[in-house]
Amino acid sequence: MTYERTHIQLMRGYQPGAQPGHVAIKLNTNENPLPPSPRVLKCLADIPGKTLQRYPDPLATEFRASVARHHGLGAEQVIATNGGDELLRLALTTFVEPGRHIGIAVPSYGLYSVLAAIHQAPISGVALTDAWRLPADATDRWTSDGAQLVILTNPHAPSGTLEPIEAIERVAARFRGVVLIDEAYADFISPDIMHDTTKLINKYPNILILRTFSKGYSLAGLRLAYGTADIRLISPMIQKTKDSYNVDAIAQRLGAAALDDTEHASASWQYVRKQRMYMTSRLNQLGFDVLPSEANFILARVPRAAGWHDARDLHAKLEKREIYVRWFDEDRLRNRLRISIGTSAENRTLVSALEQLRGSGQVLQSS
Repeated sequence: MTYERTHIQLMRGYQPGAQPGHVAIKLNTNENPLPPSPRVLKCLADIPGKTLQRYPDPLATEFRASVARHHGLGAEQVIATNGGDELLRLALTTFVEPGRHIGIAVPSYGLYSVLAAIHQAPISGVALTDAWRLPADATDRWTSDGAQLVILTNPHAPSGTLEPIEAIERVAARFRGVVLIDEAYADFISPDIMHDTTKLINKYPNILILRTFSKGYSLAGLRLAYGTADIRLISPMIQKTKDSYNVDAIAQRLGAAALDDTEHASASWQYVRKQRMYMTSRLNQLGFDVLPSEANFILARVPRAAGWHDARDLHAKLEKREIYVRWFDEDRLRNRLRISIGTSAENRTLVSALEQLRGSGQVLQSS
């Protein structure tokens, strides 16, 4: 006998990356390879026990003010959430009628489809082009399906490719529903690109931008994120659909402390960019086809080689060496590995392992 609702019984839940022991090299969940700011750690140490006795500020007032100053927005244009996943769930709950579609790019972050299934919202999936870009008719196809929400990861996951501001603006201008831009990896975009979607918020009232502290600020264990948008999107989520005390007091304080030390975070972003260039170069030399990435990971097509059969086989062989990367059993991804950018030592260990596994045989051809 089962007590689940029928559609819950039939659906498949999200499958997170493996959580290996501390001795392993963990390059499978896109965490920042460097520790958080010392200012954040001092703030944590200085939090009095009484903070845990009381409920946190339900509106996260001081934290939202810090975010607003950081982006040059009003605090009323910011919502604090328990990780980026909560903002995704809030967007569906607030803006999508059950039974109406949500639009996504395919492939994409697996949780989008899971949340849609929970909400009983069909997926309107638009396949990315061969260059891993949105096709020109994407918005028309979402509109044709009657989608009320579009979710775009930018930089894209799992490829790391970046849609330019102009492409995002075209979607927002033509789509009649909410356009959620998931910018979980935006901190790692090259500053030369000058990519800033915040300026679109006051121009397009249907744009909702997701940002997280998990990646750029080395606080994945904290579960803290925020959304920025026109007040007409923020207000119903804050006043009606979010949990009563959705962000704990410690997270609110540490998030504000992190924003007060963006110099430390920026140094980690630059470190990741340099290591990303190193990994791309070395894997290309080994015969891998690595997509250009603006995130803290790369997506590499695995070549045929003497030391492994395919991407799944290589993934398993690396795990035996306590090196964890991500393999997806999905179309366009089955012969690719997504590799998070680790420390210099971790990255070099991975490259060395690939060289050893390949053995004396030469790369045969890309498959």
